[in-house]
Amino acid sequence: MKSEFFIGVMSGTSMDGIDVVFCQVDADKCRLLESYEHTFPKSLKTEILSCIENTVPIAKIGEVDHEIALLFADAVNTFLNKVNIDPEIVTAIGLHGQTLWHEPESDRAFTMQLGDPNIVAARTGIPTVADFRRKDMAFGGSGAPLAPAFHKFIFKNIGNRIAVVNLGGIANITIVQEPLVGYDTGPGNMLMDAWIGKHRDLPYDKDGNWAREGKVDYKLLDRMMQDNYFHQPSPKSTGRERFNEKWLQAHLDAQCSVLSASSVQRTLLELTALSISNEVLRFNPDILMLCGGGARNSFLVERIAALMPNIQVGIMEHADALEAMMMAWLAYKRIHNETVELKDVTGAVQNTILGGIYQ
Repeated sequence: MKSEFFIGVMSGTSMDGIDVVFCQVDADKCRLLESYEHTFPKSLKTEILSCIENTVPIAKIGEVDHEIALLFADAVNTFLNKVNIDPEIVTAIGLHGQTLWHEPESDRAFTMQLGDPNIVAARTGIPTVADFRRKDMAFGGSGAPLAPAFHKFIFKNIGNRIAVVNLGGIANITIVQEPLVGYDTGPGNMLMDAWIGKHRDLPYDKDGNWAREGKVDYKLLDRMMQDNYFHQPSPKSTGRERFNEKWLQAHLDAQCSVLSASSVQRTLLELTALSISNEVLRFNPDILMLCGGGARNSFLVERIAALMPNIQVGIMEHADALEAMMMAWLAYKRIHNETVELKDVTGAVQNTILGGIYQ
């Protein structure tokens, strides 16, 4: 089967930018040709967080859904103009949307992503594939994480026993084996980003430099690690609904001592590193490959490697773009009516075709 061109669009839980990629995809490969990061307006991030953290009118959620769809469309159109790509050659856009809420454990499990794909399709003139999680949930799965299926596709011909950890707002792990294993390990960058945003008005802690100034508070770390999520068996997934600023503040309020802001940041970094290393070591892989925005945090990478000295740790090529590449690949799978192998990851009763086509 010949290659086709797809665009992938991803904005993660950290909302630090919108990743847009242009990929050549076929049955054997997903090759990155161009990439671009579009600014995520701080005002819109504030509106989305308000929808998550507060009771807001349904009309407000509808307005934000429309507004972020316009932003996604603008990101795609800006990208196409920037790299001089004719929209006519693009088979489809794979659009994740901005997660508002993810509730897989309820008796009425649901997930909600904002960014109306009808608007994106109309504004770009390109068929748009979206809503990738709910079909899996309809078959009893958790709808997340999606990444393990793509990681398996990338590493299917590698002989070594490989683990992949995506360091997004929430971190997730994939063990490339049969049956496929994958789940969310807990916080990735999200709590660190929120803390430095609150105290230094910065979007993220570059290279973990601020965290390096602090010291780990092991009482706080131990208390946070007692959260039930870290002790649940997989399949499991989580998000901002659980690990958020209120969660962190509750743990800080339980402290007998007052910590410096940098020491809280250092402890949050250790929380991410420790919760990841605990899961990786359960499987004892030969190699751990890191991807996602957190792979740029050199101190975080250093700490993860230090906690598992007998495992080779590396950073994947195109680490920042991998999730957006996954969206392009998922769009390819949907256009060709191919199932995505996720039931062993999510607990669904069967693998199924994911996503809807909007054109």
